[in-house]
Amino acid sequence: MGTGEKISVEITSKKNAAVVAFNTASISNVEEVAAASKQIKEFIEEKRPKEVVVDFEGVKFFSSQVLGLLLDIRAKLKTYDGEVVISAINPQLYRVFKITHLDKIFKFFPDKENAIRAVSTD
Repeated sequence: MGTGEKISVEITSKKNAAVVAFNTASISNVEEVAAASKQIKEFIEEKRPKEVVVDFEGVKFFSSQVLGLLLDIRAKLKTYDGEVVISAINPQLYRVFKITHLDKIFKFFPDKENAIRAVSTD
């Protein structure tokens, strides 16, 4: 294990949405991204939330593995008409979505409150 912050994921339910928040500035450790991924997928299997808000507030960097995780979550939710939205992403990270054209398949919100409000009214 290298030095660096431990990635932990906090998953909370708000209205009919689940909010996934990363409490680290850098999401790049392969094992930890895999562990976070497992935790999120187990939550989705168990609770089957209609909407998942992935909140990137405070996150300054993530590896491409995180894009894979978002696509996996999206595929899982699609099986029962769920949706993944992204909140509070910093402009540098948003560029990654634009470059990879993933900005076309995810909706983005300035903060989790707006994201929850938007998905709760759908």
